[in-house]
Amino acid sequence: MDENKTNINWYPGHMNKAKKQMENDLKVIDAVVEILDARIPLSSKNPDIDTMAKNKYRVIILNKCDLADPERTAFYKKYYEDKGFFVNTCNSRSSAGVRGSLEIITRSCEEKIKKDRARGIIGRPIRAMVVGIPNCGKSTFINSIAGKACTKTGNKPGVTKGQQWIRLNKQVELLDTPGILWPKFEDQSVGMKIAFIGSINDDILYPEELAYYLIGVLKERYPESLKTRYFEDCDEIPEDNNEIINMIAVSRGALAAGGRPDTVKASKLIIDDFRSSRIGKITLE
Repeated sequence: MDENKTNINWYPGHMNKAKKQMENDLKVIDAVVEILDARIPLSSKNPDIDTMAKNKYRVIILNKCDLADPERTAFYKKYYEDKGFFVNTCNSRSSAGVRGSLEIITRSCEEKIKKDRARGIIGRPIRAMVVGIPNCGKSTFINSIAGKACTKTGNKPGVTKGQQWIRLNKQVELLDTPGILWPKFEDQSVGMKIAFIGSINDDILYPEELAYYLIGVLKERYPESLKTRYFEDCDEIPEDNNEIINMIAVSRGALAAGGRPDTVKASKLIIDDFRSSRIGKITLE
């Protein structure tokens, strides 16, 4: 198989509707809290959010940092701070680092709070909109920071269907929003990486192409993790990505009729291993 030829784009009608609703809701919003997946801290950032939220205070949460390379997470935390964002890193599933996000959201709006006080407005809560691409862990983050189940969660895109206000305390209110992508990926590698983390409906994807691309990235960035997971008994990792997938299929018993390697099944296993961090703590950029 060659490298991917598929043009990955997934922008169903409900995303366009959600985007328009967000643009309307931004009229009453002070800060925008954008949840990024720490494994793809660049590709999981929706460029449309920068346009919509250009006049708002900005917070970035690098979520799922338990699955990502900690050195790369630290690099991208500073990268976004240098661009003027308030940044926190966390693992929403275990709540590690999540509470620090509340302090950062409040700190991002210090200028607004001072202006309110100067005008005699005291006690008005900060209104923050929480945004992100599908399956970035947005709803899990909100439930974790709120300390209770406020929103539905699921390991697939499209669980959050509409906007919902959540009051954290007297100082901060959050507006949950559906996960949205943007209409077209100019760089198809962005679409691939978004697909790896489960932000695109798996039913429209070709797992063999995803696995081929993923193997290439792992060979370049994390060869030891790739070798430990799949080739401990081999002296070296094969050069050809197709051969790698075939060997994994055989070693994992992913076989089709006649004992032939089932490359589709093997590819799904590889992608699932990445998503569940069984290959290791991986950051793809």
